[in-house]
Amino acid sequence: MALASALALALSSFGTTAGPVSASPAPTSAAAAGGPTEVTVAGSLQSELGCADDWAPACSNTNLVDSGSGTWSKSFSIPAGNYEFKIAINGSWDESYGAGGSATGGNMPLVLTAAYPTAVTFSFDTATHLVTLTPTKAQPGLNAEDGAMAGTSLRSDLTKERFYFVMTDRFNNADPSNDDGHIAVPAGSTAEQAKMINGLDPTAKGFYHGGDIKGITQRLDYIKKLGVTSVWLTPSFKNRPVQGEGDNASAGYHGYWITDFTQIDPHLGTNADLQALIQAAHRKGIKVFFDIITNHTADVITNEQGLDKYVTKAEQPYKDVDGVEFDDHDYAAGNTFPKLDKTSFPYTPTFATEADKTVKVPAWLNDPTYYHNRGNAAFDGTEGDVYGDFVGLDDLFTEQPAVRDGLIDIYKFWAEFGIDGFRIDTVKHVNIEFWQKFSPQIRAAAASAGKPKFFMFGEVYDADPAKMSRFTTEGGLQSTLDFGFQARATGFGQGRPTTELRDLYTGDDYYTDADSNAHELPTFLGNHDMGRIGNFLNTPGISGAELLQRDLLTQQLMFLTRGQPVTYYGDEQGFTGDNGGDQNARQDMFGSKVATYNDDTLIGAPGATTATPKFGTSNPVYQEIAALSKLRQNNPALADGAQIHRYASSKAGVYAFSRIDAKQQIEYVVASNNSTAPATATFDTFNVDTAYHGLWPAGTKKIVSDREGRVTVTIPPLSSVVWKASHALVKQKQAPAASFNKPLAGGTVGGRAEVGVTVPAGGFNQVTFAYRAAGTTKWTKLGTDDNAPYRVFQDVSTLPKGTLLEYRAVLRDHSGNLSVATSSAVVGDPPPPVVGGGGATDDPVSPQPTSVTVAGDLDSEIGCPAD
Repeated sequence: MALASALALALSSFGTTAGPVSASPAPTSAAAAGGPTEVTVAGSLQSELGCADDWAPACSNTNLVDSGSGTWSKSFSIPAGNYEFKIAINGSWDESYGAGGSATGGNMPLVLTAAYPTAVTFSFDTATHLVTLTPTKAQPGLNAEDGAMAGTSLRSDLTKERFYFVMTDRFNNADPSNDDGHIAVPAGSTAEQAKMINGLDPTAKGFYHGGDIKGITQRLDYIKKLGVTSVWLTPSFKNRPVQGEGDNASAGYHGYWITDFTQIDPHLGTNADLQALIQAAHRKGIKVFFDIITNHTADVITNEQGLDKYVTKAEQPYKDVDGVEFDDHDYAAGNTFPKLDKTSFPYTPTFATEADKTVKVPAWLNDPTYYHNRGNAAFDGTEGDVYGDFVGLDDLFTEQPAVRDGLIDIYKFWAEFGIDGFRIDTVKHVNIEFWQKFSPQIRAAAASAGKPKFFMFGEVYDADPAKMSRFTTEGGLQSTLDFGFQARATGFGQGRPTTELRDLYTGDDYYTDADSNAHELPTFLGNHDMGRIGNFLNTPGISGAELLQRDLLTQQLMFLTRGQPVTYYGDEQGFTGDNGGDQNARQDMFGSKVATYNDDTLIGAPGATTATPKFGTSNPVYQEIAALSKLRQNNPALADGAQIHRYASSKAGVYAFSRIDAKQQIEYVVASNNSTAPATATFDTFNVDTAYHGLWPAGTKKIVSDREGRVTVTIPPLSSVVWKASHALVKQKQAPAASFNKPLAGGTVGGRAEVGVTVPAGGFNQVTFAYRAAGTTKWTKLGTDDNAPYRVFQDVSTLPKGTLLEYRAVLRDHSGNLSVATSSAVVGDPPPPVVGGGGATDDPVSPQPTSVTVAGDLDSEIGCPAD
């Protein structure tokens, strides 16, 4: 019976075989005699299949049939249940095989959930001793239901925005009366004493300088002329004016030390000022995004021990008020939580002053049991990244429902205030269960206030798409900032191999699921934390002219590739900054008094400094961004059309791709060259014998594809070129065939499993992937991919091992024709990927051949003058 699997599993977990199985090594007598005479599926499913007992190797009811080719197989109709089995040879346990084809392997699981018995085919390979499980009943071919299943690659949320990221305090000072935050300073205080009270010192890069929300409103025309569609403000809530002491002291000008989540920082203005900005921006067709924080507050709480080293949960678990240890993770997705007091934590929370006990708003934030109280995060990839204080900032205990719901209430207010969306700070430092509740509730609140396209993107400071995408596919956020793009775009601007860009975009499939994809990712070149792109490109010995060209090249890459480009304020004026990022990348636009800012190189403006206001429009970087914005606006396929890889180089050189919109179906060809010499490349397009007219820059000559759809282009050094096809794709009568490459039928899927198909005939297609438990009828969509490699990544970690799954892929070509592919797999532990092989160390081989020819006695038959 199925219930017998509990005992079998318990035995296997101790490294023994289940039931009456012998643990001795597998004998070789059967193989020596020419192969087995019987192969039996023996396990907890046998009684369901007519055997008197489970784990009965002598029961012939579950024997497999010899195919004559080294494989034994048979189909069994099995009711729903959780089963385990092994393969017994010749009717006994003397020779048997378990997981991995090993004689000492553990029990193999099988989980079926269909309401009716499911026919499953068991196949055993006598050479490898491996077992494969497949649904016996083949999926139907193309049918009417596939038309409904076939989707399109999503563009439902924002995918065409052009952001301008502005640090409010450093942008423009329209109201000097609020520079000191209206914080009174005792009479007779020195300037040094005053700034430690109100945080104002325009000469110090770590203090308030005077910029405000009214200043942004005043400069909206400047922003709009740049081609911006959305302004994103650094956090603007009321902050602790000053933190730290001596040389480590600085002010909360950046907005990340919040004490009051309900009002704008008085240094920056008022709630009414924000409302006025939103209204003025909307009149100009510009959205307003707010930078928010859920991970921490200002550094207010201290501890009685006077220590800050992180204490792990293993070293000292949380305890409830009765001293009973518990794991908070068990409650993170629910609505209850053990009651805590100050003794529940590794460090006993306290406050430095009486005023600190009530400084936070809303009032519930003053309860020290609503914080993790474990010391500082080490940012080393361990649990402390979630539970530790972010450089001393009070880390909210977001696993507690009261904290989660309190933060949701705070940001519901701001979502209903008129804001168009949130950029969310330090997302990866908050537990995933928080985002699963936060995101849908905030979006619902915004929708009820008339903002159905309210958009949220999170900061996940990591360049690995597999890690960043977890917060969209599992966490439920719409998007994350594309740190992967930032890293690769910087390398591209510095002259690294363009294959790095190819590899970056190949990883886009990690973001594809049923409600989001990589087209929503905001892309950027630098920011207020890491530094500016101008600094990253400003290598020793580079000339001003080359620095400008490399800067323009990275801007071109950002505006011509998928994603939503973000311009960091001041980049359009050629700001560079000193090494180190952070304060060194937070220059004033309105005329700086900081000496270390005013000695910076300004790209495209020789001799100019940040000492005078920088709101002109003549800088070549400003003009380039404005031109690229217009190009993107007038050609929507360049904003969120599919991006098709065409060519990459193993050294500095050409990176080429196509952009194409699913509705207009007009192909754009884009090629960029990051080398310092002209570079030539030949690659495929979608169209044969077609003229592609030069679109950008002005004066670009047309190119013509040959009879096989190939074009040859030569790109000037440190430049990008765009061509547009003279006609839409030619309609075709039949969809190309697709076939699964992962998983192959009978394969194993585990973790975030790659699910993909190949389409040898190519073309512009959209492939929708779906799965279901074997024997059931309802398909669950995994997502739709619109460029090769066609694939999605399915998280099967929550499915029981042994679950038998069916997969279906429906391909829709550009003419609306459909084709289908099918496969199946079992949830488990896939074998590690095969590495090595031919021992190649350079893929693709470098240097590449200039041509590859099939030469022989068939040449004259295919158009050559001679064989």
